[in-house]
Amino acid sequence: MVLSVDGIATPVQGIDDPALGRVVAAIVAASRDVATHVRAGALLEMPDTDGAQNVHGEVVHALDILGTERFVEAFDDSDAVAGLVCEELEEPKFFDPTETAGSYLCVLDPIDGTSNADIAITIGSIFGVFPTPAGVPLEGEQPFLRPGTDLVAAGYVLYGSNTVLVLATEGLVQEFTLDAAGGEFHLTRENIQIPDDCPYYSVNQGYADRWDPAVRRAVDVAREGRSLRYVGSLVSDFHRDLIRGGVFLYPADASSPNGKIRVLYEAGVFAFIVAQAGGAASTGSGPVIDLVPSAVHERTPLFVGNANAVEAIDLALRG
Repeated sequence: MVLSVDGIATPVQGIDDPALGRVVAAIVAASRDVATHVRAGALLEMPDTDGAQNVHGEVVHALDILGTERFVEAFDDSDAVAGLVCEELEEPKFFDPTETAGSYLCVLDPIDGTSNADIAITIGSIFGVFPTPAGVPLEGEQPFLRPGTDLVAAGYVLYGSNTVLVLATEGLVQEFTLDAAGGEFHLTRENIQIPDDCPYYSVNQGYADRWDPAVRRAVDVAREGRSLRYVGSLVSDFHRDLIRGGVFLYPADASSPNGKIRVLYEAGVFAFIVAQAGGAASTGSGPVIDLVPSAVHERTPLFVGNANAVEAIDLALRG
């Protein structure tokens, strides 16, 4: 069964629940508005480095604020979202859908890569959708502390030369591209599978002096016979590796011993997507998709992409 989703030109495979369709429609509506502002250039000002910081101690850009507000508004209007964890919000936010049963919980990085916005590098939004658990009070962090295997949908939106929505559901990854003139997303890739060939690796080599010997060994394994491609915008690097083949590494280092990628709304989302596309994601000590965070903003190392490359990295890390 497939359902029509507002803002997408054709019925969407993998969406067979009207409430889930409304969640995806909310993501479509919010991302379309964000794309409009990015194209207009209204949000590409330099940040005030003495200004507001988010829960992670990072400078808040105008685009972070607008993106968060627009997604929150869209989820609230959907009448299908019961709660949200967002990178820019310290605490979970809860909504009041007409029916809690059959509703969903969303996790969100509203704008990934805002530090690159003022130099016109592709940025994006990252999202995941969980069914609302039965018998769990909708308060605090507990309803969200779940592994990626519990996701029913996940994806991201890229704001670059085109606005592209990638949507993963069980066994299927699809790409939709926005027709800016018509205002709808159109299916452009039906069933994405990460290529068997893995020509690229992505890592910030500038952090090499912070890595321990095991990580240096793993990076050496990852780069053997491959070209380095690194944008520095997680969603951009992941998309390239997903479509063209590659592996992305963000290991722990001396300044971030627990890693920097958020488990719930970044690593877990990409682990779900890549699993549907035939790839793999690891923390270096186990599959990301099985990881249950102990807090909504918990961080982890991340190695994601071609399954064979991720396995080789794991072996190198274990020595």
